[in-house]
Amino acid sequence: MKIISYNVNGIRAAIKKGFLDWLQQANPDVICIQETKAQPDQVNPMDFELAGYPYQYWFSAQKKGYSGVAVFCKQEPNHVEYGTGIESMDFEGRNVRVDFDGVSIMSMYLPSGTNDERLGFKFNYMDEILEYATELRKTIPNLIICGDYNICHEAIDIHNPKMKGVSGFLPEEREWLGRFIDSGFVDSFRYLNPERQEYSWWSYRANARANNKGWRLDYAMVTEPLKDQISRAYILPEAKHSDHCPIAVELAI
Repeated sequence: MKIISYNVNGIRAAIKKGFLDWLQQANPDVICIQETKAQPDQVNPMDFELAGYPYQYWFSAQKKGYSGVAVFCKQEPNHVEYGTGIESMDFEGRNVRVDFDGVSIMSMYLPSGTNDERLGFKFNYMDEILEYATELRKTIPNLIICGDYNICHEAIDIHNPKMKGVSGFLPEEREWLGRFIDSGFVDSFRYLNPERQEYSWWSYRANARANNKGWRLDYAMVTEPLKDQISRAYILPEAKHSDHCPIAVELAI
């Protein structure tokens, strides 16, 4: 099973940059999208069906043109869970999950901390999603949470580890991501690539992408029972429809 996760920074803008042609070529079984910035009626579902994804599940923010997640599947899942049931996070459309026989896959868009108010919102979300995921694993042990976590975990995950006081690399954020992993998840990319320094996001400023001054903010977190089934985990920097690039994980399921 091949799963791709991609923060597209606006699905409509990404489509104009060739996203659908790329999706056909990449050909994942499931693709998790973050930051759709769209309501389902603002895109043509037939475009995704023609690309090979007849099953499309959107969870959009109440605020139009903001946030939002989606999952597109080649095969119909057994169940789709929209949101988490936690009102403080669901109004921004940050979680949608599809359940198959042997695995459940969530697309998650963790908030960024662009200012003090949003940083507080981010920390609250982090606490709530960790508790939610811990409870969820009691009934769904084979879980993959893909998405933009908006946090670099270790120094190897950022081009300049000397950055101080910047959300995305704050000690408190890094410590939380460590606790998230220790709660029963495996960072699939780092598990198979312990020393590779690759990134999934670059600022639009100062020609950062061309100079590869990036951050690894996107993860495919796999629960421990699935660890031995991870066959590949990689980043796809050649896809350029967004300030992020896709990440992928393949499992022998």
